[in-house]
Amino acid sequence: MVRKAGTVIIHLAGGTCVDGVGETKVRSLFLVDGFLAHAIDPTSKVDATYDLTGKVLMAGGIDLHTHIGGGKVNIARLLLPELKKLTTVDSFDAHGIRQLSAPVPTTWETGLRYLEMGYTTCMEPAVLPANARHAHMEMADIPWLDTGGYLLLGNDRMLLQWLAEGVSQEQVNQYVAWMLKTHQCCGVKVVNAGGIDAFKFNQRHLDVDEQHPRFPITPRDILRSLAQAVDELKLPHPLHVHCSNLGVPGNIGSTLKTLQAVEGRRIHLTHAQFHCYGNQGPHGFSSEAYQLAEYVNWNPQVTIDVGQILFGQTVTISGDTMHQFENRKLARPRKVLFQDLECQAGCGVVPFRYRQDQYVHGLQWTIGLELCLRVLDPSRVYLTTDHPNGGPFTAYPHLIRLLTSYDFRMSIFDRLHPDVQASSPLPTLKREYSLEEIARMTRQGPARILGLQDRGTLQDGKIADVVVYERSEKVDAMFASPQMVFRHGELVYRNGQTLKGSPKTTIVSNPNVESSTNARMNREWPGHYGYTTDMVRIADEELLGPGRNLMIASS
Repeated sequence: MVRKAGTVIIHLAGGTCVDGVGETKVRSLFLVDGFLAHAIDPTSKVDATYDLTGKVLMAGGIDLHTHIGGGKVNIARLLLPELKKLTTVDSFDAHGIRQLSAPVPTTWETGLRYLEMGYTTCMEPAVLPANARHAHMEMADIPWLDTGGYLLLGNDRMLLQWLAEGVSQEQVNQYVAWMLKTHQCCGVKVVNAGGIDAFKFNQRHLDVDEQHPRFPITPRDILRSLAQAVDELKLPHPLHVHCSNLGVPGNIGSTLKTLQAVEGRRIHLTHAQFHCYGNQGPHGFSSEAYQLAEYVNWNPQVTIDVGQILFGQTVTISGDTMHQFENRKLARPRKVLFQDLECQAGCGVVPFRYRQDQYVHGLQWTIGLELCLRVLDPSRVYLTTDHPNGGPFTAYPHLIRLLTSYDFRMSIFDRLHPDVQASSPLPTLKREYSLEEIARMTRQGPARILGLQDRGTLQDGKIADVVVYERSEKVDAMFASPQMVFRHGELVYRNGQTLKGSPKTTIVSNPNVESSTNARMNREWPGHYGYTTDMVRIADEELLGPGRNLMIASS
């Protein structure tokens, strides 16, 4: 590589490169105008060299499911002002988890805390069409993170009406394409398919093959049609699914039916910990993590993220009003909020406290870890807490230590409810993740299924999002405090201090939309939602600006 005018070259020398794809070894990396290179022309002038001997280098972390922008996030902030607390850079709990100032922090704190762990890309998993513009504006306000969103479909009244009328699959495809392009999202999310809308007709349960109370369709019909649309539109990210019966004992049956409903097409099951419960044991609640893990192991079209819970105070925020309404009596503090949102979805905000001495909560903790340890390929199971539903995203370093150290997770397991200790198979799972497997779980794997071909590894030509960690036996300390973070080739964080901002990218999809679909949507939309499509259409220019770019995810 010959240096051109204006080219900036940074040399990262002597570090151990770990990305889970290439060989882990000591090598030089060059950051050339924001991209990675393994070698440069020896005559090129290097602007800066960092001796990283003994350090571990990884690509920037990617969180593919974290609630960081949109209506529910702000409702949670407004509902719980009493949970706000003063924190400092040294605010950690007894488990070494960095404390947030509130269960849902500000945009600034969100960006800072992710950067402090070495994360550079985060995806908001529940963008409601009605407030997509606001969600994008809020994510744009989060510093240091590239962001994107999954659009909530599967309970929108227009789609349900079309499916009930028996429209062709091609029309469904075009509907999905129009919705994604109009609202500038990169994936499709389904929450309790049909169940949110059924709740509005006073129904409190809707299983996979149960008919909707108004429309002659079932959740299976919705899932199959949307999964087919995602595949036929060649969207990189699979259909992102929150199953029916979340948190209900015995829900493993409906979870497996959900996975089977897409008929072999790609599917991503989110916050899987909440969806693999049995109804056995002394309290009618048991783990079925092995069944879900086996399904994943034998079906390469399936990926999952964990939704690990952490003990302590949080707030659960979900479009699944059916489930949230069921849990309203468990609210701590004792207040809840529910909304119907433009006949497109719903919203339930329920504050919650997970207790280490409580049987169900303790078993939930073990189930999340079980899934990680039983799924053989770490590039198909991803580290999430479904922030803030299971706990704060700042727990990731703690969770990484739990996965890499059997003794450490047993030290916490031994404090749980005696019936958890008697019934959980966790002590028999002695697998310990390697750093390479952590890199695949938190970097390479998420990048692959999101269609982010420019990141996730340290391979030649990728964007220069590079994190420098100090190797330590206490892996949580290592991942909680990187020594350096480079964003797009610029040093933005060093030894606990932010140095500068960095360019931001909004990740979108760009499916082709036929002109006839535009005409039909313009004609029918106001009758369903009471306003015109011009009010919801988000132009590219709204997402661009100084230091702000667009990137199209690709298969």
